[in-house]
Order: sequence, then C-alpha cells, then structure tokens
Amino acid sequence: MKPSKRVILDAQHFDLTIKRLAHQLIENHNNFENTVILGLQPRGTFLANRIKEELQSINSKYKIEVGSLDTTFYRDDYRRRDNPLIPSKTQVDFIIEDKNVILVDDVLFTGRSVRAGLDAMLAFGRPKKVELLVLINRRYERHLPIQAKYIGKNVHSVTSERVEVSWKQNEGEDKVILYTPADE
Repeated sequence: MKPSKRVILDAQHFDLTIKRLAHQLIENHNNFENTVILGLQPRGTFLANRIKEELQSINSKYKIEVGSLDTTFYRDDYRRRDNPLIPSKTQVDFIIEDKNVILVDDVLFTGRSVRAGLDAMLAFGRPKKVELLVLINRRYERHLPIQAKYIGKNVHSVTSERVEVSWKQNEGEDKVILYTPADE
C-alpha cells in the first residue's frame, strides 16, 4: 500500500485560521501594551510574523514586539544526533521581564521543543505570564504536560504519521499536510 497524504489546511483555511488566532489574541491582550510574541526557530517564527501582520492589519495602532528564539542548545536531544546541529538566530530586541509572552510554534507534538523554548526564553528575563500559540496541535504523543492556549487546528494523529506545514514565504504556498506511511 502506498503512503498517503491528506491536506488538513488549504490556503483559504490557513488564512482563516491565522485571522481567528489573531482575534483570539485581541480578546485576551487588548492593545498588546504589555505583551510580546516569541516565535520558536525555525518555523514558529513564520507563524509569529504572520500573526503580527494580521494583528496590524486589524488595527495599525498596535505596537507588537516580535522576536525569534533558537532552542538548539536547550534541547534535551542536541548531543544525541549524528550530525552537528546548526543553530538559528535568536533575536529578542526587547525586555520580556514582567511581560505577557506568547510563545509561538507551528506544530505542538511531544512538547519537547516548547520546553526548550521556555528554557531559552528565561535567558531574557522572567515573564509575568507565558501562553502557547500553535497552528497545529497533535494531541496523542505528548511527552511533557504542555498544552496550547491558542490552537489553529487539532489533529488526531499517531506517532508514525507526520505533519508538514508549508509557508507561502518559504515553500510558495500556505498549507498543512498529514502524511501517513504505507502499511507494511
């Protein structure tokens, strides 16, 4: 049997999901005066920047600070790989001390990347509150007790399946695909 792929979010639903997430943030953070957004490198930064663009298209007066966090050396598996990891750039040009931080990633699966992101974030101060925003929440393989407050779409998948998020600015098209391996 051949491996299968299923589109979970096409470009239209992808855009609607970003808009919905932005409106949920507005409901909870009002004018973003005491809120910052941190995207987890590499792919959470695409979502963080898209959220910022959407928020500013809703209200151009929002002054939203967005940064990117590299978690390479905070991961619990970085020494276990055959090839050396090449870190991405961390860019946090603002203070997070006593701020509300929205940590952003594209896919939440085991929770290990988010845990690494929390550790990396603490190098920049101690926030007042941390919330997690994800485009895709894979619900069935959490290794850590981490849950997102803002979820684009819940996906019920098994370990052998893979979720791939494509971004317009990177792959030329916004979409999310669920890959299921062939039965052996």
